[in-house]
Amino acid sequence: SITIFHILTHTSGLPPINDPSEAAKLHPFAVTPAQNIAKIHDKSLEFAPGSEFKYSNSGYILLGLLIEKVSGRSYQEFIQDNIFSPLGMNDSGYDSNSDIIPRRANGYAPGLKGVEHAPFIYMSLPFSAGALYSTTEDLLRWELGLFGGKLLSAESLNRMTTPFKEEYGFGLHLNTIQGRPRISHGGGIEGFNAYLAYYPDSEITVIVLANLNGNTYQRIGDQLAALAHGDSVTLPSVHREITVNPSILMKYAGTYMLRPDMNLIVTLENGRLYTQVKGQQKFPIYPESETIFFLKVADATYEFVKDDKGVVSGVVLRQGDREIRAPRISEKK
Repeated sequence: SITIFHILTHTSGLPPINDPSEAAKLHPFAVTPAQNIAKIHDKSLEFAPGSEFKYSNSGYILLGLLIEKVSGRSYQEFIQDNIFSPLGMNDSGYDSNSDIIPRRANGYAPGLKGVEHAPFIYMSLPFSAGALYSTTEDLLRWELGLFGGKLLSAESLNRMTTPFKEEYGFGLHLNTIQGRPRISHGGGIEGFNAYLAYYPDSEITVIVLANLNGNTYQRIGDQLAALAHGDSVTLPSVHREITVNPSILMKYAGTYMLRPDMNLIVTLENGRLYTQVKGQQKFPIYPESETIFFLKVADATYEFVKDDKGVVSGVVLRQGDREIRAPRISEKK
């Protein structure tokens, strides 16, 4: 009952190939796409196909295998001959862990002691869900080719850019920002993040590529788009770190509930506060006052709040226009 349409729109109900908390342990090992898909062959669907939206990399790995079966060629050969070469995307391709690719950037990630090399991942794991490399210039060629009629028929492009559920089409987010229609998508992998947005009314394309993992790339893209459209933007605050007595920092350690199924753990280690969501990376936070702390890898702040008795009762996470109030549910000394 699963169709190609369901997979393209992330409404197939296919479960993830690996549990997110276990996935990092598998990254250093090569695996074929068929072996990856075999992991979910006998698993139950998470919902009836077409009934709900849930982002699924396993679905896009399956689509890559489908391309190979229909074309009789490798996914790498197919996209090279049908997309990259016709559009003149000479600095784009299917990534390799062994090939020497001229001018390829190294990927970095925030670590406990600052920026460090990103963890290793075999490109056979993401496959058609994220194993490509490119440049801003080549991605502009992609946009001009896609929306210039060089790749798809008008009918196919219209289907691709028509939302089905959750403002999502075929691999594209479709919404309106500041009254302007926007077609966009972001992505990330160990050491790299990317964001691409196209505004069809003005034919403006914004591309942001980063070789340091973080979550500011989309905001940067949106601010660049605003400037390109003549709007004014508010730049992120400039944070300055101060010194706070460890006895004060100790009061903030504990568990905070971001939502019923997700907790934020705050720990004090070697005189520094760290935050971590289960299954995700641990990040240090830096004080700009006795109660407000900031991340260096993202434009986000944490403000610890107290009750009437002066006891820490929660934390307010602010990022961009979003604000999450997380009550404290336990202490951890």
